Parts: sequence; structure tokens; C-alpha cells
Amino acid sequence: MNDRGTPVAAPRLCALLTCFNRADKTLASLAALQVSAARAGVELSAVLVDDGSNDGTAEQVRERYPWVTVEVNRGTPLFWCRGMHRAMELGLQTPADYLLLLNDDTMLYEQALAVMFSCLPAASQPGGVIVVGSTQDAATGRHSYGGERVRAPGRPLSFVLVPPTDEAQEVETFNGNVVLLPRPVVQQVGLLDPAFEHAMGDIDYGLRARRLGVRLLLAPGFQGACSNNPVNGTFKDVSLPLSKRWLHLLGRKGLPWRSWLVLTRRHGGWRWPAYFAWPYVKVLFEGVRGLSRVR
Repeated sequence: MNDRGTPVAAPRLCALLTCFNRADKTLASLAALQVSAARAGVELSAVLVDDGSNDGTAEQVRERYPWVTVEVNRGTPLFWCRGMHRAMELGLQTPADYLLLLNDDTMLYEQALAVMFSCLPAASQPGGVIVVGSTQDAATGRHSYGGERVRAPGRPLSFVLVPPTDEAQEVETFNGNVVLLPRPVVQQVGLLDPAFEHAMGDIDYGLRARRLGVRLLLAPGFQGACSNNPVNGTFKDVSLPLSKRWLHLLGRKGLPWRSWLVLTRRHGGWRWPAYFAWPYVKVLFEGVRGLSRVR
């Protein structure tokens, strides 16, 4: 109830997820979401875009969680950003007041959503506010994902994680593991850009939002558990031969040049060609140097 004793309707929250062939994690993430939503006193719904799983994810989610709308993609694989783009489209078709970006391997803590909603200003502000949650590795407690700031002046596309504190704090962009988006902000900023083939769409969204005057607030403390993706077997793994690193670098889960081109041109300023070329040059240089050492 408000100060006059009039009942206040519970905020309507629609969580957005995409998944592929990890039913156990997806189901566990939805279970944790449900507990956290009940603690926060929100009216919960969700949209799950299943990217063609063959492990029964869609069927199990429909059976256990009827409040989740499941759409199965049977066409070209969407990967994360394009799957979440579609989930945002469907989420906006619901009456939700808020959308929640949520990775299906993120396990929310019970108090997570209550803490994130408490960061929203009591009165509307020009531009609006996005609330970003931080995650940590369940085994080590190490900070894994959350809000980010530019590493240093003159390096607009190099970011560092911002450690959460006991107070909300401003950040410049975010990882999309758990992010609370008021509906008016989404209507202003738009959807995640499907130009990004897998990653980078969340970083781009945060930068676009800030450019439009939206504040990005990192919530206090950690909101959930999620482990970092391993470096082994990726383009960052310097133990791999150059040919394999190069293939990983250009792959969907590496630094595909079309996606990287969009990000650097959009946010890199006049020096964007140098920012675009650098990671590819670096991998080639490290590979050639490694070959010379072997010889």
C-alpha cells in the first residue's frame, strides 16, 4: 500500500532468456528466478528462446514452468545476442513494466531482484535508469560478470569489471547476465542489435543507452552465481597453434569481424580502424613469435 493506504499493484516483470542444450542449468536458473521474484513481490513472467535444443529443454520448461513462454528456433542458429533480441521482441508484446536480461546459467540469489528494484529512483528521471547486477563464481567467489567502465582514457573499447560495493554506483556499460530494464528505457534505446552474432551486443546496448542519457547503476553486492567462460580452447589460449587460434578468433564465440566492425565503428571514435585491426594483428604477432621460438 502507498502512504494513503491504497493498494499498489505489484510490478510486472518479464525475464528474457535464450538457451541451447543445457536443460539442467536452464531449469535451475528459472527455479532461482521464481524464488527471487517472490521475495521481491513482483508479478513474474518469462520468455525463453530455445535455439534448437535437442535435449528436451523446451518440453521440460513448458511442463514445469507454465508462466514461461517458450519459442523454439528451428532455423539458422541465433546464438546469444540474436536469441536475446528475439526474446526482447516477445517481451515487449507482454504487459510487463520491466524486462530482465538473464543468462540461463546465472543462478539468482534470493534477495537479488529485491535489491535491484530498490536501486530504482522513487521518481522518474530524465533518460531513465538501468540496474545492472554482478555475479560471482559459485566455487571461488570470484567476481565474474557485471558492470564495466572504460579501462583508461584513450581506450574506449577496453573495459574493466567494476567491483560491487555496499552502495549503488554508476557504470558505463555491462555484461548481460542479469540486467533490469524499465519498459520506457527499452522503448527509448531499442532492442539488442542483431548485427552482433553472439557476444558484444550487451556492451553495445550499455554504451547506446548512456549516449541517450540513460543512467547505468550497478546494484550493491552480488546478485547471483555464474562462472566465467574458460579461456582454454579459445583464441585467447596462447598454447594453441596459430591456425587454431585464428579460426577461434573469427568464429561466432571469438571476435567475428563483422560484429567487431560494428562495435568499433559505432563506439571507437575517429581511431576506430586501429581498434578494429589491433586484436587480429596481436594474435598474428603472438603466433609468429611463437613459431620463431620453436625454431
